[in-house]
Amino acid sequence: MSSDDQLNVSEKFFRRIRSFVKRDGRMTPGQRRVLDELWPSFGLEMKAGQLDFTQAFGREAPCYLEIGFGSGHSLLAVARSHPEKNFIGIETYQPGIGTLLLGVEQAQINNIRVYYADAVEVLQQCIPAASLDGVQIFFPDPWQKRRHHKRRLIQPDFVKLVTDKLKPEGILHLATDWENYAEHMMDVLSAADNLVNLAGPNQFATRSSQRPVITKFEQRSHHSGRPTWELQFSKT
Repeated sequence: MSSDDQLNVSEKFFRRIRSFVKRDGRMTPGQRRVLDELWPSFGLEMKAGQLDFTQAFGREAPCYLEIGFGSGHSLLAVARSHPEKNFIGIETYQPGIGTLLLGVEQAQINNIRVYYADAVEVLQQCIPAASLDGVQIFFPDPWQKRRHHKRRLIQPDFVKLVTDKLKPEGILHLATDWENYAEHMMDVLSAADNLVNLAGPNQFATRSSQRPVITKFEQRSHHSGRPTWELQFSKT
């Protein structure tokens, strides 16, 4: 790669529109404690480079990635329900990571690992190609105003990046409580060359066992009269 090409890649990287706003709020003493105590065992660092799943989990097992797990209630529930699988979570909200690790401590489970980082950067730098059995993204920020739609995470370039990390027949699993975003997700995923809608063309999926609990966030959506739209696409 020439120096001019390197400069163009660098400029594109730093100009990338972020799909999130980092919002580290005040942490409880319990959240701070588990971060201090459990991060060496459960935390993953981008500076370590490409991830060796077997080394990170101490075993070989199917591996799933959740992007933007919030406070981790769904991730924790699915990890408890499927001890035979490994789960990696990516989150930029530090108190949410603390809440997840409190749940890990209480449940005494060892099949979750966590990145405190930007998901795009983790995918680019740390996740090997064709290594994941599934990627799940539940209730990403809908960026409701039309002028902010360009900030939505689910865009063709991002979906291609995610799909490259899936094994053949790996599942990309999305959920949102905003109809306009659900329609956008359907359009983007349906246009991808190597993804197939498991529910049928232009059909939304029924609730999956990979999303086993209704979180407080989803309950608030239902109380506001917003249903949940779910999509499951398989890599060909």
